[in-house]
Amino acid sequence: MARIAGGSVELHDARRKVRWSVDLEPFEIGVFPVTQEQVGELLGDGGMHPRRPAADVSWLQAIRFCNAASEWEGLDPAYTFDGEDVTWHVDADGYRLPTEAEWEFACRAGSKTPQYGPIAEVAWTSLDGVTAPQNVGGKLPNLNGLFDTLGNVSEWCWDLLDAARDDGHRVFRGGGFADDARNVRASTRRGGAPRSQHPDVGFRLARGGFDTEGAAQGWSAAVDEERASFGDAASPGRSPRS
Repeated sequence: MARIAGGSVELHDARRKVRWSVDLEPFEIGVFPVTQEQVGELLGDGGMHPRRPAADVSWLQAIRFCNAASEWEGLDPAYTFDGEDVTWHVDADGYRLPTEAEWEFACRAGSKTPQYGPIAEVAWTSLDGVTAPQNVGGKLPNLNGLFDTLGNVSEWCWDLLDAARDDGHRVFRGGGFADDARNVRASTRRGGAPRSQHPDVGFRLARGGFDTEGAAQGWSAAVDEERASFGDAASPGRSPRS
């Protein structure tokens, strides 16, 4: 895990031409995406390539991995379940998925450009002609010391893709190995159903508890509920699937 100092990140919804800022408290985030080996150790279903990112992992599986990792280390799990409804206890010290504001802030590492370095040097994309995720750490890291935040696999985040849609789709960020290099950017924002699995989508862990109730690091349960109630599809940060 890498320690990320607090700061401010500007997010951008390109479709609706909206920009907004999020102030972040310090948090931790994984230096690498979670690997097949790590998923196998905790959930018993990893893969044949231990050092590759765990892909074909649903959002719900990623959430369960976070809780399993917390319990393994004696930390308070960040999530509880009611069927498939997941509650994030923002004061918990256990592992969790990053919010998309945390993810973009950590990915950018101070950069204001779409990519924090020459894309061929920092990310696995269609330029490389690969047909599957590659071992983590094979390209150069960003200035936070994080590898593979761009390319290789997109990464699940906590947030709903569009709170005004009654489909529960969750955000994944960054772009993957099969994406055109022009679309592998810090601002790339897509999503899928919580049970959906994709060969180019994985996740990385975050950690950090906050003295708030139902809100943290650019996300708010109350705001999600309000937007859903009023069908506010144009709200910042809640763009349709792409």
